[in-house]
Amino acid sequence: MSDSHQPAASHWNRRDFLQHSGVGFGAVALQWMLHQENARASVGTPAAHHHPARAKHVIWLFMEGGPSHLDLLDPKPLLSRLAGQPLPPSFKEPITAMGEKGAPLLEAPRQWKRHGQSGLWASEWIPEIATCMDDIAVIRSCWTNGINHAGGVCQMNTCINVAGRPSLGAWVDYGLGSINENLPSFVVMCDTKGRPVNGPRNWGSGFIPASHQGVRIHGTAAEPIAHLNPPAEFSPARQRDKLSLLQKFNREHARRHQDQSELEARIRSYELAFRMQAWAPEAVDLRGETEETKALYGMDHRDTETFGRNCLLARRLVERGVRFIQLYCGTGSKWDSHTGIEANHSRLCRSMDKPVAGLLRDLKRRGLLEETLVIWGGEFGRTPMSEKGDGRDHNPTGFSIWMAGGSVQGGQTIGATDELGLYATSDRMHVHDIHASILWLLGLDNMVLTFDHKGRPERPTINEGAFNPKLIRGA
Repeated sequence: MSDSHQPAASHWNRRDFLQHSGVGFGAVALQWMLHQENARASVGTPAAHHHPARAKHVIWLFMEGGPSHLDLLDPKPLLSRLAGQPLPPSFKEPITAMGEKGAPLLEAPRQWKRHGQSGLWASEWIPEIATCMDDIAVIRSCWTNGINHAGGVCQMNTCINVAGRPSLGAWVDYGLGSINENLPSFVVMCDTKGRPVNGPRNWGSGFIPASHQGVRIHGTAAEPIAHLNPPAEFSPARQRDKLSLLQKFNREHARRHQDQSELEARIRSYELAFRMQAWAPEAVDLRGETEETKALYGMDHRDTETFGRNCLLARRLVERGVRFIQLYCGTGSKWDSHTGIEANHSRLCRSMDKPVAGLLRDLKRRGLLEETLVIWGGEFGRTPMSEKGDGRDHNPTGFSIWMAGGSVQGGQTIGATDELGLYATSDRMHVHDIHASILWLLGLDNMVLTFDHKGRPERPTINEGAFNPKLIRGA
């Protein structure tokens, strides 16, 4: 082909470049560096704040399965006094996931103490997190529409209890773009090789460009990022041949589906893969961390090693500019405790308490907590009524999460549940409000951030939800 048929270099986009070159990752990376701004514009990313941001990063500690607020963060003395009795007639009986009717109230036999200068309550199940209560804002008045795990996890990630919408991390990446060049902007890690309910849809991009979806890495594995390096038996020539074949497939796909975002995401993933080959191995290599730091996260004990490693990796990713990180604890709805809640929650609290506290302390001593919003919670709470004698059912009508860092005012509780912890009663915060508050702290207005989908302006909180100003200092 003569030069007259080549596109002008200053107007090339990534697709043109790949269509007119036969080289591998090196040229792709060069093109990325030359046309970074074009690349961002090509996927329609606003990449702008609506107001001054209070936080730059998010670490979401997702306790999948529904931890019991009644046993961790929201003490209810009346519950123990009425244990064994039916729900008082003054309480509207809720619809429960398992539908067990007339079950007696179940005691929460916890030892509760006030902690820090603020005097916030925490139970003996979270002794390490309890030492950080002055940095934590406990929201006791959360509620959601998701009565089961699939709907609850979906809504806590996407603001709706049915599949199809973008996850919060995808909205954040769409709204703000990346602040690093060599790693994904949105990373997900689980504490097992399994996957949470709904799988990758929890970190999917829905109807916004596919390039904004989260990237799962396996922090607990010997090789956290699979396939980062080509197999040893692959020669450079064979690698080039494989890349040329992929480019051929991409060109054909682009010709037939010019308006689909999946190809753009695939091209960007190859570009990112090239850069990650140089930068990601160092990011996930913990050999440079001191033994004191590893012990801070609980990596020196079997019970806490797994989640501690993920929490330490999260801190390292924040240091390297990853904007949104989600860590699943109890992957596969392990916090679900329809029976045997004492053994279930005791084990899971033991696995995450020290790692979470270590993360908060480490971020704080490195000056990173002020710019990193840390969120802890599950898709719902547990009922005050018993199930199967020694468990608790799902409770979407009133439960607790907490936030720390990112200019959040620690040492406070926001909202309340009733005397038994069944219903949120004051300062109620729906999942829409939780997401709106997270976005606001990042500098985004949930009603201004939009994506046009099939002629309709879509918003991350579905035209609902508001930032709760009580979260921030000086409010």
